[in-house]
Amino acid sequence: MKKIAVILAGCGNRDGSETHETLSVLLAIDKRGIEYQCFAPNGEFDVFNHIEGKANGEKRTILLEASRLCRGNIKPLSMYKNEDYDALIIPGGMGAAQNLSNYAFVGKDITVNQEVEKAILETYSANKPIGALCIAPMLLAKVLGDENPTLTLGNDCPAAQDAIFLGCNHQICKSNEVAVDVKHKIVTTPAYMVATHISEIFEGSDNLVEELCKL
Repeated sequence: MKKIAVILAGCGNRDGSETHETLSVLLAIDKRGIEYQCFAPNGEFDVFNHIEGKANGEKRTILLEASRLCRGNIKPLSMYKNEDYDALIIPGGMGAAQNLSNYAFVGKDITVNQEVEKAILETYSANKPIGALCIAPMLLAKVLGDENPTLTLGNDCPAAQDAIFLGCNHQICKSNEVAVDVKHKIVTTPAYMVATHISEIFEGSDNLVEELCKL
């Protein structure tokens, strides 16, 4: 049976993995009869009050918070081995820009968490497909930018310009559309970079997993 690895960054749009994007990806994988395994790096992050939209001074653990999204079925990212999986997917949410990288703070001068970078590079080197949603394609832009991949961050936004600066080709897409780079086996979708309804997230995620399976 095929198996896909999913990298999470916590739990919640403001400080972790976006819940709608994560669950829609897991549903899209499962309904195709494919297994998934979630991973997350260790380390602490600043917790956000999602009502007020600002940090509340509390710190939590990325791995433990991410486990909420997958009912505890999660492993430390240090245990990821690309030979055990057929593809890799990274949902969006500000956790991708704050916990898996520092993009939220430094923009195009982004650095990516070492374990995340290692997982991306190993998967890419093994010629296996990689999917990313919302702001998560910025991780691919940094790690794989020298390969000049095509990806999407939705419209012509500042993040899209940063991805171009890092060497990527940017494709404008609607929330339910996907950018498919066959050569580099990369599939991306804008999700909440442009979406306004949860139904768009589920449609875009389903299309992403469908195209990923074709690769």
